[in-house]
Amino acid sequence: MISKEEVKHIAKLARLSLSEKEIERMQKDLAKILDYVEKLKEVDVSKTKPFSMKLENVFRKDEAKSKDFPEIKNLIEMAPERKENYIKVKSVFK
Repeated sequence: MISKEEVKHIAKLARLSLSEKEIERMQKDLAKILDYVEKLKEVDVSKTKPFSMKLENVFRKDEAKSKDFPEIKNLIEMAPERKENYIKVKSVFK
């Protein structure tokens, strides 16, 4: 089983603050996880083909959308300040 000091060390690395009760629970949980990993190491995968997936980014075309929606026009008209078809706001960057 994993020791309390090891759990405290792992918690410190993860910047977690654990109570004594949580440390004991983590001891048990981490021990179960490590036992399961050991079981997985026993599985014979010598006849298994490596699995790989071709990953590629999917991009959409960068197309301008029409701004002729009545809702947009209503929102712009309700704004206290506006310039052309845009709402004017205070500067964020100085």
